[in-house]
Amino acid sequence: MPAPPLPLLLLLLAGLPAARPAPPTCYSRVLSLSREITGTFQSLQATEPAEPCVRYLPRLYLDIHNYCVLARLREFAASPQCWRVSQVDALKDKVRKLYTIMNSFCRRDLVFLSDDCSTLEYPIPVTTVLPEGQN
Repeated sequence: MPAPPLPLLLLLLAGLPAARPAPPTCYSRVLSLSREITGTFQSLQATEPAEPCVRYLPRLYLDIHNYCVLARLREFAASPQCWRVSQVDALKDKVRKLYTIMNSFCRRDLVFLSDDCSTLEYPIPVTTVLPEGQN
């Protein structure tokens, strides 16, 4: 029996091409970027700031289902605090990117469930309810 041609052998050894995951939707991209921004902001606030201006930045709690989040993003990106602090500049770039995605690319795909701006200022803490009999 003759040996299989080399290209066929290489194809068999390589296996089938891996299936590509589905591309992110507008919603999933906005959700992941907002979580990334919130986490970065919280860690920036939690660390001892090298620049004292960090504690004067506007609060940045993001709820992409709240219409007021667009104003919050604009306010944060335009804040003059921490001008030329590299970590804050990088965060502001992400905030601008999220605003652009929400306001331009995903404008028709997003559904705002609220327009209560105070919840972005003082978010309701998440609590865990334990089943009866457990402490």
